[in-house]
Amino acid sequence: MIHLVTGGARAGKSRFVLTQAEATSAPSIAFVATAERGDDEMAERILRHQAERSARWHTVEEPLDLERLLPTLAHGAIVVDCLTLWVSNLMFHPRAGSDPEARIDALASALGRVAVPTWLVTNEVGLGIVPGDPISRRYRDLLGRCNQRVAAVADHVTFVVSGLPMTLK
Repeated sequence: MIHLVTGGARAGKSRFVLTQAEATSAPSIAFVATAERGDDEMAERILRHQAERSARWHTVEEPLDLERLLPTLAHGAIVVDCLTLWVSNLMFHPRAGSDPEARIDALASALGRVAVPTWLVTNEVGLGIVPGDPISRRYRDLLGRCNQRVAAVADHVTFVVSGLPMTLK
């Protein structure tokens, strides 16, 4: 079961996903974090989120290679938080390579080989105005395509706004 959860920033997506995963009978849950500890505020945020999760949760930090990692995880459930940062990493990380579109296609394909319930969190960034610069437009477009590709292979898609989940698929 692949479940994509999308919505705006601070809309309640992660809380919704953590509640869903926690409700499973999985003895262990992998929390795949795509964020890196780039500064003190982010390091503090990561530690705070880790402290909120029970002992069933195992954090795996992976900023780039989701398509390789996800089918290999030996946990009863997986949460990926988030595709928004992953796409940013594909664009700007020094080890990312040069073809983010191919990586997105590889992720969509790899999700078909994941045998446990998996939730992927992403942001819906295309609801606002068109960005004023080429890099921001490229990011918005690439994340939009990523969200569409993952939604196409997902069994469930939920849009969360103001903490309220709305089923799309």
